[in-house]
Amino acid sequence: MKTIQHISDDFIEENCNFKNLIEALRKGFSNTGIEVPMRHHHDFRNPEENKDSTLLLMPAFNPGNDLGVKIVTVSPNNGKYDLPAIQGTYIYLDAHKGNIKAILDAKSLTTKRTASTSALASSYLSRADSDSLLMIGTGALATNLIQAHASVRPIKKVFVWGRNSAKAQTVCDDLKDFPFTCEVVENIENVIRNVAIISCATLSATALVFGKWLQEGQHLDLVGAYKKDMREADDEAILKSSVFIDTYQGGLKESGDIYIPLSTNIITKDAIKADLFELCSGTKKGRTSDKEITYFKSVGHALEDLVAAAHFYNEFTTQK
Repeated sequence: MKTIQHISDDFIEENCNFKNLIEALRKGFSNTGIEVPMRHHHDFRNPEENKDSTLLLMPAFNPGNDLGVKIVTVSPNNGKYDLPAIQGTYIYLDAHKGNIKAILDAKSLTTKRTASTSALASSYLSRADSDSLLMIGTGALATNLIQAHASVRPIKKVFVWGRNSAKAQTVCDDLKDFPFTCEVVENIENVIRNVAIISCATLSATALVFGKWLQEGQHLDLVGAYKKDMREADDEAILKSSVFIDTYQGGLKESGDIYIPLSTNIITKDAIKADLFELCSGTKKGRTSDKEITYFKSVGHALEDLVAAAHFYNEFTTQK
């Protein structure tokens, strides 16, 4: 019996090339053979915190090749325990014989694939000359989103905003050796009008990005607000924009950034221009003009995990 490999967060961190992972995801979203059931999303009581936590089960199958399932918990108050809000494990299997090939730590797998998915969308939706980025949020995704976006666009200036300025400074410090400058900002409104890309990855329940601030040609990348009653951008932002999502399967139902405007008739489903399957296969277009404001909402998809797990498994076995 073959040994089940353990692929650690450290290995993934040390061996992630965002350009390569983004291209693997582009191929994955173009592969009509990958099957992805609707993920299980279960909120459960967390009495000690007086706030619900969440269990996510995310399976995907590439018949005849591989399959996998990610088991994730989301505990929004974990910051006060100096623990990540999102924790999990990925089980990667052989789709022919059913044996487990590897168990991957899901923290880095998730951050890398999530950031790469946003950058993949940006490659279709942001202007090709986008050279500045505002990062709203200071969690584990922040440095990854910045690096991923910078791998597809010529980013020269990055601004970071967070509720805790010290954490925002840590993000900038972690990126000091990269070929762009990074600066902490105290106020979103003061800088948001002057950047090409706005990336937002927070657990905010209310909007942080307002449509009245958005300017022609900007690209808005919304990654947080993972529940129906949470949102990172207001109604005016979505009304001013061309709207895209990672998948129709989850994107229409799981986050308030899309679900709330749909349920209140601010927009209809017809307002969604395309998902990543359509963009990557070339059946629908992304940005069509330099003046267009583009709005991308990501809720995560099990295809991303399977593609990323296969990518890092190949890296791991190649190096052994």
